[in-house]
Amino acid sequence: MRERVEFLHSLGLSNEDLAAYPLALGCSVRKNMVPVLDYLGKLGVRQDALPDLLRRYPQVLHASVVVDLAPVVKYLQGMDVRPHDVPRVLERYPELLGFKLEGTMSTSIAYLVGIGVARRQVGSVITRFPEVLGMRVGKIIKPFVEHLEGIGLQRLAIARIVEKKPYVLGFGLENKVKPNIEALLEFGVRKEALAFIVAQYPDILGIELRDKLAAQQSLFESSILVSSEDFGRVIERMPQAISLGRTAVLKHVNFLTSCGFLLSQVSKMVVACPQLLALNMDIMKMSFEYFQNEMERDLEELVEFPAFFTYGLESTVRPRHEMVAKKGFTCSLAWLLNCSDAKFDERMKYDTIGIEEMEVDNSFDTNTLSERVEDEVEDEDRDEDSDYDSTDDEFIE
Repeated sequence: MRERVEFLHSLGLSNEDLAAYPLALGCSVRKNMVPVLDYLGKLGVRQDALPDLLRRYPQVLHASVVVDLAPVVKYLQGMDVRPHDVPRVLERYPELLGFKLEGTMSTSIAYLVGIGVARRQVGSVITRFPEVLGMRVGKIIKPFVEHLEGIGLQRLAIARIVEKKPYVLGFGLENKVKPNIEALLEFGVRKEALAFIVAQYPDILGIELRDKLAAQQSLFESSILVSSEDFGRVIERMPQAISLGRTAVLKHVNFLTSCGFLLSQVSKMVVACPQLLALNMDIMKMSFEYFQNEMERDLEELVEFPAFFTYGLESTVRPRHEMVAKKGFTCSLAWLLNCSDAKFDERMKYDTIGIEEMEVDNSFDTNTLSERVEDEVEDEDRDEDSDYDSTDDEFIE
């Protein structure tokens, strides 16, 4: 008995840990513990991760390597989990070492593939959120999917969300997802916009949203004169706005007012293009200097088309402006920028600009912009050689 206690202590387990699972004291050091630990070590499980792994799943100490552990590892590899990611998966979710292959593991993955998760993405999903293997389809995954369908998301869109951010499946439906959807509606978001918001910013389903919305609405109302109704439009166009810090918001507002815009104009610009509050300040300054010194246009044009700041100066704005100037055309910013390169090249074949051509929609593609902003708002540092991302831990219920 003393040998076993001392050996378990050497692994980092305390007397309290042993009291929580006294059956560990019945395991033979040589016949049970050493073979299991040797197997885990060869897989790549880190020594400093062993104590937590053993606390969470102490049953592994009397498991059979051949009968219990090896089949699970083989299953993970068969699901395209990379060999060097397998130990990280086991460290994060050691409970799966006790799962039966024909049980929850298989049914959860089969359901996800059934709604459209690409088979080639399954390994990445498991690696970044192995807890999915322990989720029951009928009690957790299916109700989650059906609720998102209820707000307007198609199954394939949900599948893409799961592929990119599988940890959303860990957001509690009753205590997080449903209350957050209700909060969005209470703060002026229209029901028909919910699907777009979730597709662009899935994390919005799992954060403490109501308090964030209240704080941001107060900030936008006091610093940018955005009404409660317009605040709903801001969230619809850029849901990541709820995560913008006060300092960042005020810095961008101060920059715009220093350019000569009235606060009422800044308010109109932000409501039309909330991405203004998340763009790189140095790039915005260069774009404005070019607009003012080279394009020599009126500020009101930026009020009408604030998305000007979201276009690359060297890649889009400068070359297009120079081509239009060479042609002698007078056009709006929207006509100049709000089109594909192919469409713009076609326009440059015109001798004149017709009235129909000038009636260009001042709106712009928020999908690309929201994805770009999300990358800036969330600092997602990932190892290119590994699908494992420990930053997802905070999103697990």
